[in-house]
Amino acid sequence: MSSPLEKPQIVAHVQKSVNYTLFDCKWLPSSAKFVCLGNLARGSGIMQVYEIQHGEAKLLREIEKAKPLKCGTFGASSLQQRYLATGDFDGNLNVWNLEAADTPVYSVKGHKEIINCIDGVGGLGIGEGAPEIVTGSRDGTVKVWDTRQKDTPVANIEPVEGETKRDCWTVAFGNAYNQEERSVCAGYDNGDIKLFDLRKMALRWETNIKNGVCSLEFDRKDIIMNKLVATSLEGKFHIYDMRTEHPKKGFASLTEKVNKSTLWQIRHLPQNRDIFMTAGGAGSLHLWKYEYPAHRSEKDSDGVEKGVVGTVSLLQNVTLSTQPISSLDWSPDKQGLCVSTSFDQVVRVLIVTKLNKF
Repeated sequence: MSSPLEKPQIVAHVQKSVNYTLFDCKWLPSSAKFVCLGNLARGSGIMQVYEIQHGEAKLLREIEKAKPLKCGTFGASSLQQRYLATGDFDGNLNVWNLEAADTPVYSVKGHKEIINCIDGVGGLGIGEGAPEIVTGSRDGTVKVWDTRQKDTPVANIEPVEGETKRDCWTVAFGNAYNQEERSVCAGYDNGDIKLFDLRKMALRWETNIKNGVCSLEFDRKDIIMNKLVATSLEGKFHIYDMRTEHPKKGFASLTEKVNKSTLWQIRHLPQNRDIFMTAGGAGSLHLWKYEYPAHRSEKDSDGVEKGVVGTVSLLQNVTLSTQPISSLDWSPDKQGLCVSTSFDQVVRVLIVTKLNKF
């Protein structure tokens, strides 16, 4: 048995109350700054940029926008520019220079309804190929954008004729390990998970986890697909080993029940892809470690390769709030530094200690 002193500790470093509903937060790469996105009571959107200074979060700038801001990513920006892409309640995709955010540097009416989720790839030195943004919406579509191309998406993934449109809640890029390969995974309100191959412009794999898919993330975007974690409405997460796809059984997976409340987010530690955090509807954070099996694949009775899934163990958990934690982001630069937002209108900067021991 390891002693509790050897476990990682999750420490609230900074707490900041705000006067709006918080939906998302992201670290500005190569800085001690983070941005928060949300919805003011009067119905407009708000962006706030904070910097950690002497153990406090100092507000650097606040920018109000016409529509509430639901989600954001720096993933398609260069490290020099650090432009933030956002999705809003009106279906607009905008890209902002936070130093001069009066007008967007790129703007498109991307969807007919709210953009629930966004991800970026090809920027920040992460992932090969062109910088691209993916958006998922209540209108049932998932679209991939190249900001060098005005008005039209480079890919539009929508329900086929006669198929019911589902609310897309989460999107994630992966498999961006060379100039050609790239995949998008999307999760929907009915439990569907769909993996799209953007090179072939085809659906590669799909499954259903029986409950709304709140968050999806590959352990890393810039390698051959390795692991995918999906969280759900009813307190479970699912880990898929994405290295070996069996023609009939698909990818090997495991399911872990955390508690009865919604798991809003999953975020892998950038410095160690086998450690990840889940954020829950009961205001709690759970820190997990994935262990690989001795052999990641084996042959079935017909001699066909199938994947073998590993195991997961809980390293630590903490309850921060009585309200759901709506977003979570690890610092790409400082291991263990993390920012979270919750529906009690509080931004928290957390430090997770002793991660290098795992």
